[in-house]
Amino acid sequence: MPVSRSVALVTLGCTRNDVDSEELAGRLTAEGWTLVDDAAAADVAVVNTCGFIEQAKKDSIDAILEAGDLREHGRTQKVVAVGCLAERYGKELADELPEADAVLGFDSYADMSNHLRAVLDGHAPEAHTPGDRRKLLPISPVEREAATQDVSVPGHGASDLPRARLDDRPWAPLKIASGCDRRCSFCAIPTFRGAFVSRRPTDVVAEGRWLASQGVRELFLVSENSTSYGKDLGDLDLLEQLLPELVAIEGIERVRVSYLQPAEIRPGLLRTMAATPGVVPWYDISFQHASGPLLRRMRRFGETDSFLGLIRSVRERQPEAGIRSNVILGFPGETPEDVAELERFLIEARLDVVGVFGYSDEDGTEGEGLPDKVDPEVIAERVERITRLVEELTAQRAEGRIGQSVTVLVEEVDEETGEITGRADHQGPDIDGATLLTGAVDAATPGTFVTATVVGTEGIDLIAEVTA
Repeated sequence: MPVSRSVALVTLGCTRNDVDSEELAGRLTAEGWTLVDDAAAADVAVVNTCGFIEQAKKDSIDAILEAGDLREHGRTQKVVAVGCLAERYGKELADELPEADAVLGFDSYADMSNHLRAVLDGHAPEAHTPGDRRKLLPISPVEREAATQDVSVPGHGASDLPRARLDDRPWAPLKIASGCDRRCSFCAIPTFRGAFVSRRPTDVVAEGRWLASQGVRELFLVSENSTSYGKDLGDLDLLEQLLPELVAIEGIERVRVSYLQPAEIRPGLLRTMAATPGVVPWYDISFQHASGPLLRRMRRFGETDSFLGLIRSVRERQPEAGIRSNVILGFPGETPEDVAELERFLIEARLDVVGVFGYSDEDGTEGEGLPDKVDPEVIAERVERITRLVEELTAQRAEGRIGQSVTVLVEEVDEETGEITGRADHQGPDIDGATLLTGAVDAATPGTFVTATVVGTEGIDLIAEVTA
């Protein structure tokens, strides 16, 4: 029997990567590996990288370099890069980053244990040559299910696929799909994540039950495009059917749906989300911009008035719903008039949270080859300008909640200060601010829900008082 070796997983990027890391952790522990939290205490450090935007790539490379430094100061013998950056650049990354002892793509995940043992024994697998993963599956979505048996699609195992939790948070991401069929001209994700593939509802529910057995109270549904869920299974209403099953799981109190594509949001989905107790009034809608002509150039659909109509349809049913989005400034061809239109949209939309990003060319995207590039200094100025506006608007939106009653999932109790923080229904994990609890909080321990009244704000964060 092989000698037990230890491994640490360092995860960067989005919650979809969190799921991939926990699946890798499950596979490795099932193969006899000892899982440790501290990379310095592990024989091998596995860095699950992000390859989404330039800053994320830099952060991933820095993490690999930091793990490499542990060879001189800790137990660590080898460093292995996996995840989106490794998949996207493969051999090129391996050649330029010798600090990584191996660079492994998604197709290596199923046999990760043997790969890591080979790396430790000095026989690292050769890094792969990247390709367009969209081409691995049929163009027709309904023909993809059988084909996924021969293609590694992270997050798409059967219901008995091992998964090991890497934290004890009272919420957990639950992947419902992977990949994307859209062709946004600024985004490279489909090329390395592949075509859109839904997980079967039975597998999603089974994993939801397992997470509940691990103490999870809130399920955070993640994918590259949740509004496409079910299209490859022949039923575009499948998400509406899935949500009631998930909230019915014993121990699960809240279900949150992330990444809704505005062009694909159906009235039936909005009705179901609003009418299903336990599905939180939180809408993560990827607007990206509001100027119609610029959105067409981005290979997207919509404009200010249609987006405002969508927001109205949400708030007519749930006036206190939280709505978040991201916007990109400086896409090729963006004019001052486009920016002014985005400002008009943001002012009228009164969103709760807005991520503001400056455009940068991504390798292999259509945007990389477009003319009329915006000067980087102009992009920076526009980002600063919209960021200031967003900070003002979202702070006002938070202030408008003073006096409201909120249900808060307690997540953290600071042992030194005694501060207790959590998230209200309209606050998404990690990205949408938090709620600081005051008052009668003796019974507020992580994983419990408390009802409180909002009494103040700090930016988008709330201060809420719990009454006995």
